[in-house]
Amino acid sequence: MTTRPGVNIVPIHGKSPRIHDSAFIAPGCTIIGDVEVGEDSSVWYNCVLRADVSRIVIGQRSNVQDGSVLHCDPERPGDPDGSPLIIGDDVLIGHLAMVHGCTIEDRGFVGLGAIAMNKAVIGSDAMLAAGAMLTEGKVMEPRTLWAGRPAKPMKELSEAAIAGMRMGTAHYAHNAKEHAKAVDAALGS
Repeated sequence: MTTRPGVNIVPIHGKSPRIHDSAFIAPGCTIIGDVEVGEDSSVWYNCVLRADVSRIVIGQRSNVQDGSVLHCDPERPGDPDGSPLIIGDDVLIGHLAMVHGCTIEDRGFVGLGAIAMNKAVIGSDAMLAAGAMLTEGKVMEPRTLWAGRPAKPMKELSEAAIAGMRMGTAHYAHNAKEHAKAVDAALGS
């Protein structure tokens, strides 16, 4: 990754972010501690990824959209694993989402302003609707839509909805490359 002005990379507790060279990290982002960002993934403007007490892993071609906050929880008595945040490949995380100590399996989708809490699981090809709150420990089955506060299962997703999510992933992977060029040009890099 080319470090751009306006991107804050902060090592802490002997851990430094590891960002693939092909990943796009937009200006205004702060990435702290034990964070791994995979190939062709993107973290958009003004996001905070803080892995100061556990780890955050983002797979390949996944995107974290503008203003989102990602965090994790440490080990505790009775919980030796803590709550790392594990994000698979081809995941879409919408603007202003709060994703905390959960697992998002490959091709999972987190809608605009949604919240996913510790030890929750968003299954493959599943969608957490905009504004929904997936409470601690809830498990979304693959290919389902959950909505509400607290989120509950609504329906199985259609092939068209799943295809739309995959198109969104491809769009963000391409658009990240365009933004990287535009940001570099604007900054004179």
